[in-house]
Order: sequence, then structure tokens, then C-alpha cells
Amino acid sequence: MNVRFTLIAAARSSSMLGERFDDDRPLDMAGWHDVRLAAPALTPLAAAELRYCSPTPRSRATGDALGLAPLAQPALRDCDMGRWRGLTLSDVTAHDPAAVDAWLGDPRSAPHGGESLLAFISRVGRWLDTRPADDGGRIVAVAEPGVVRAAIVYALKAPPATYWNIGVRPLSAVNVTGWTGRWSLSLGDG
Repeated sequence: MNVRFTLIAAARSSSMLGERFDDDRPLDMAGWHDVRLAAPALTPLAAAELRYCSPTPRSRATGDALGLAPLAQPALRDCDMGRWRGLTLSDVTAHDPAAVDAWLGDPRSAPHGGESLLAFISRVGRWLDTRPADDGGRIVAVAEPGVVRAAIVYALKAPPATYWNIGVRPLSAVNVTGWTGRWSLSLGDG
């Protein structure tokens, strides 16, 4: 069975306040503006048989603004950052640089008390592998950039540390095609 996933990174939220771990803030005005600009290219994805989103306000709002009417999926939530939730990387680095080094250097490490990078990538991969779809089916999901990065690492069977080398801009889209355990990545309209 060959399935085509299109993963869309949610529009930005409150960028002027700095990027925070487990950020549940809604879209800001700039994010809404960006969605309106991106809509002509992305709204055709509303024809997908299955439409999902991360359970965050900005992912849901992005999906709704694109006409997807997505179903929130708990498995598409961003990495659980435990005690670091709501903090910036600078905040945590100033307070506990050794913990940040451990987290960045070991994908099994979870010094924040939440989810390790390896567990996060595996969770997103299990979700990807278990989506019901007909052969040739199309699925679209709006998710946090970290979730899109995790899906890319999983699909490519890349080492977990690769996660740190993938940049995902708001409203960018990537296509993952294949079936359970056998995924290919395609960029652009693919």
C-alpha cells in the first residue's frame, strides 16, 4: 500500500516573545498574514482523504485557515519538555548548561524530565506507520516544526542527531510517500 503524506509546519506564533519549549501560544497577526499568503498553494490539500493536526492552538488554527478541518492527534504533539516547558533555550542554558549539553548530545537523554529525542522521533514514526489509508491515498497533517523534523528523521531512517540539522520554516510542506517502515521523502510538489 502506497500512501502520500504531506506534512505542513504550522504558522508562527508570537515570534517577538522568543521561541519557547512546548509553546502553546496561538497564531499572532504575522502568522495569520502568512497563512493568508500561503493559502492558494496549500488549500488544494483539503482534498486529502485524511486531514490531521497537532493539538496545539496554532496547528489547529493553521489547518482551519487552510480549509482542512483537521482532526487533532495527540501523537502529533511536540516533544514533551518536562520542567523546561515555557522556557527558552537561553533560559535553560543559563541555569543548567550541563543538562542542555546532555540533551543535545545524547538522543536518549531527557534531563528535563520529559521525553527524550529518540522517544519523540519514535512516537511520531509510530503514528506515521499506523495511519489508515487506501492504496494511493493522500493524508495531510499540520504540525509543529519539531514534529515535521521528527517525521523526516524517521522516514529517512537517519540517526536521531540528524534532527538538529533540519530546518523547518513555518508553512513549509514536505511529502513522505510509502508505507509502514518504507518511506521516501520528496520536496516540492512531488
